[in-house]
Amino acid sequence: MYDDLIYHIPKHDHNEKSLREILSKHPEIKFISIVGIDLAGNDTDEKIPVKLFLDDIKSFLSGAAVQTDGSSVVLPGIASLNNAKIDMIADLDCEWFIDYNYEHIDPILEKPIGTLRIPCFLYHEGKAVDSRHILKTSIEYFKNTLLQLFKKYPICLKDYGITFEDIEDITATSATELEFWVKTPNDKAEVEELSTSQVLQEQYWTRTKGSIRTALEKCLLLMEKYGLYPEMGHKEVGGVKAKIDESGNLTHIMEQLEIDWKYSNAIQAADNELLVRTLVKETFRRDGLEVTFLAKPIDEVAGSGEHTHVGIALKLKNGKLINLFTATKNHFLSIFGYGSIMGVLKNYEIINPFVSATNDSLRRLKPGFEAPVCIVTSLGITTEVPSRNRTILVGLIRDMQSPMATRFELRSPNPHTNTYLAIAVLYMCMADGVKYAVENNKTEDELLKELSKNPGEDADYLEKPRAYRSEEDVFEHFSEEERNNFFGKAPATVYENLHAFDLYKDKTEVLKKGNVFNDKLINSFRIAATKRWLTEISNRIINNYMDEIRSFKMLHSTDKALDLDVSNWMAINDLRHYIMKDSYTRKSLFTKIKEAIAAEDLSRVSELQQELDLKMNVLRHIYCSYKKNLLDI
Repeated sequence: MYDDLIYHIPKHDHNEKSLREILSKHPEIKFISIVGIDLAGNDTDEKIPVKLFLDDIKSFLSGAAVQTDGSSVVLPGIASLNNAKIDMIADLDCEWFIDYNYEHIDPILEKPIGTLRIPCFLYHEGKAVDSRHILKTSIEYFKNTLLQLFKKYPICLKDYGITFEDIEDITATSATELEFWVKTPNDKAEVEELSTSQVLQEQYWTRTKGSIRTALEKCLLLMEKYGLYPEMGHKEVGGVKAKIDESGNLTHIMEQLEIDWKYSNAIQAADNELLVRTLVKETFRRDGLEVTFLAKPIDEVAGSGEHTHVGIALKLKNGKLINLFTATKNHFLSIFGYGSIMGVLKNYEIINPFVSATNDSLRRLKPGFEAPVCIVTSLGITTEVPSRNRTILVGLIRDMQSPMATRFELRSPNPHTNTYLAIAVLYMCMADGVKYAVENNKTEDELLKELSKNPGEDADYLEKPRAYRSEEDVFEHFSEEERNNFFGKAPATVYENLHAFDLYKDKTEVLKKGNVFNDKLINSFRIAATKRWLTEISNRIINNYMDEIRSFKMLHSTDKALDLDVSNWMAINDLRHYIMKDSYTRKSLFTKIKEAIAAEDLSRVSELQQELDLKMNVLRHIYCSYKKNLLDI
């Protein structure tokens, strides 16, 4: 319908002449939006009329700053009310996308109004403080670290048949996969129905229908127009069959979908993911469907992940590309691949806070839903047969016919993970592991042996008490106690996750190398995540639980009830009172949590939150059993 629209402006056109020409040919693009990413992963949207932008385009392209109020973005401890000025400086070295409002059609042009979104960096007092810049500096540090190693230890390039002088550039490649739930507005599906459908795999990779199919196809076609190269869209494991209304339309839709697209360099991959989320949400909304990117929108049903892929490629001066992870010998990985994955596993405790910083994200990371909870990897049973163990944290993806495809997949991120920061900390920790491998002249055999060590075995880099590799299903092969002992106990709350910065100070120092992170940035991220954690508990989780508890009403009549019905109801009512209702002699669990929050006793809040979640799960199960045993309701 709108074949003559443009959807992106490549970096070679980020100059005055090209931009004036493009914008004059496309008067439907009426606004410029400067897009910065704060530490919570929020993107700014400051709309500037195109005419105003063109009047000052020379200074804009030469690095002049647009200013905003720092109190409106998440930079606590950095931008305060009395020192809130934030400078926004455009990033010329990336793709710029045009965001079209298909509900606002220019009556003369008969085209949707467009906004050119220009990614930028956020500066406070002359220092960059945003997520995009952190990712940029982490990639620069990673590349410089490798170049220094190549120059100082040229033997590490011997197996590739190249020298330091042959290298033109190093590319940190990344990609994400987006999972999300779609539903008809205001419709709810029973948890038991969703859980049953999941166990029976009634939805996984089945055919899409109706408005779901239409919206999914529209998304994939739009992604092609934006140059994102979609690879597939399909149903995920969660969902139930839709129903048909009197008009023959599908209703009561509740399905989980996934969309995948091609990899890019690290910063562009994060920008692309931000765009795809917007495209998905707006496209499905226009077809009358609601989309949620929550990691765990429904308890006891599969949550939504956003698996993040990372790799390293060398570009040689002769134009050849080399995947630095691919083994040149009969091995799973090269020394750079082994070193990278060891760096991630050893330091994951300080990666995890940036990956899972919300209540929702940690609810997803529970055994039984193909969500990783253990710091462990899988490489494959043999080097000849690549395998996919879906119970581990970091997986090795290999294609024997395509050496360039070798990469790692981190399975813990979710759609609300700040992808910029997650990729940044991954490459910082990968650099730490690669330095260990190269500086100590480790061979592939030595690195594989250390990575495959048993708990209690000595190691030069990895920790002695721990194990880091398993080719088994870690949830079936190991007990919970064994998993905790071998692979470390997973944090249960946001507080426990953030507390890793205190418990693992030596690992936190890895993030500060090259001045990529510093105490101020880490503390700002921590303050923001803590505030969100506490606010969600007091203003959302407790309120939602209140509504749920009040919905658990007595359903039996006293003259027809059996002893079991009465017993079940008494247990339900006792739990309702324990969780929610105060008395003169006893405070409810809700009140205890609110008092702990007011006292800023974060450790106590964390303990009580775990107790609350446990009690609510027990209450739900008892009420379900009670309800099922009644003949008349």
